[in-house]
Amino acid sequence: MEGSKVREDTAKNYFEGRLHDPRTVLHWYDFLCPFCYVGQNRTAILVRHDLDVVELPFQAHPDIPATGVPAGPRNGLMYAHLEWEAKEAGLPLNWPTHLPNTRRALASSEWVRRHQPRSYPQFHKDLFAAHFVLGEDLGNQAVIDCHAANLGIDVERMHAALADGSAFVVVTEAETIGRRYGVQGTPAWLIRRRLIAGLLPAAEFDRLAEPDVQRMG
Repeated sequence: MEGSKVREDTAKNYFEGRLHDPRTVLHWYDFLCPFCYVGQNRTAILVRHDLDVVELPFQAHPDIPATGVPAGPRNGLMYAHLEWEAKEAGLPLNWPTHLPNTRRALASSEWVRRHQPRSYPQFHKDLFAAHFVLGEDLGNQAVIDCHAANLGIDVERMHAALADGSAFVVVTEAETIGRRYGVQGTPAWLIRRRLIAGLLPAAEFDRLAEPDVQRMG
């Protein structure tokens, strides 16, 4: 228990140090979340404004069993709006029929971010596409491994981190740090210590990226 507290404090100090740089943005996401899928567009806006976005895992639905659950119908204004947002962002969207438990996918992704950072941006995009475009099951480690291997990621080392639990510990650390800043769900961005929860319009992210707007807010 004490060792876990030390790790959490170390992670907190690391992110606090990063946030001294006003260009650093923390972004919590889950591969299961359609708002996060479209949120890739919002993150790209921040990057275009020369902000350094650190992607952090946050499991939105930890209650989903390891085998996943069937997805319900996607009817109504919210889903129609998400489809429109995805189209505007140039993101294909095929609603999946299965909702996985994403803990393994998030742990694998965070391991890659920390240990093979050059492969991380494409791996992150590929896992989103696996769920929202290809209809693949992100609860299946073989699916994750396939996308990792395609990018030359060291799958054996990733498996070792999953097996000894260290890859899952860092997900918990990221979630703990998020909750300390007020994160309750995904997507969420911490921009110059201001928490932005939910998928705001694209134009709002252009505005939020401006330092003067942050000082006024």
